Amino acid sequence: MNSNFILISLLALTLTACAGKPKDDPSTTQTAQSMYQQAKEVLDNGLYNRAIELLGAVESRYPFGPLARQVQLDLIYAHYQAGDVPKALAGIDRFIRLNPNHPELDYVYYMRGLSNLKADENALHEVLGIDRADRDLASTRQAFDDFKTLVSSFPQSKYAPEAKKRMLTIKNTLARYELSVADYYMRRGAYLAAANRGKYIVEFYRDSPHIEKALEIMVESYDKLGLTKLKEDTYQVLMLNFPQNDKF
Repeated sequence: MNSNFILISLLALTLTACAGKPKDDPSTTQTAQSMYQQAKEVLDNGLYNRAIELLGAVESRYPFGPLARQVQLDLIYAHYQAGDVPKALAGIDRFIRLNPNHPELDYVYYMRGLSNLKADENALHEVLGIDRADRDLASTRQAFDDFKTLVSSFPQSKYAPEAKKRMLTIKNTLARYELSVADYYMRRGAYLAAANRGKYIVEFYRDSPHIEKALEIMVESYDKLGLTKLKEDTYQVLMLNFPQNDKF
């Protein structure tokens, strides 16, 4: 057999074998730790979508490794920062379900509260500028419950003080929302509905700065409905708590 033919055949086999090896797949040689470190650096630099890709690769390749829980926590944060609230919440709920005793569960509930707040972000910005009352800040209410769970279950958590502040802010936001709905009903002559919204604010948001306005709406609504006794009783409460009020 011709020696040149043998040489060419061997060269072809070598090239074929080389072509079969992936050139640009670092995960084939990287360890879990090195893959995670690369993803973490990208995450720390604020490249959240790229970090999601890299963290997802680590989770897919090493789903049961020692870094699995930390990767899941980082994915929650990355999805939140990238604005993908549904995926952040899905990751949070999955983590809580599978790791009910994890030492960083306080952080997970904190992120759940933040994510639910972000879910209603557009509604919060628009609620006072849109002439409708069929909005419901359900995710904001859920955020309040998330922060409440954090504060009650993990009172020593480093996230507890911030959670308390956010709970107060949420209460004021919800009171303002209820007030905007009451105004909506007043302008449309739905006085009973307006009075009930005002009453709800007085009963559930007693430390809110919107109490005075809620009482005003109740007085005016009861007057329109001809409910004299309720009107007079509510007016007395208004003047007792806000003696400088000159609405009526």
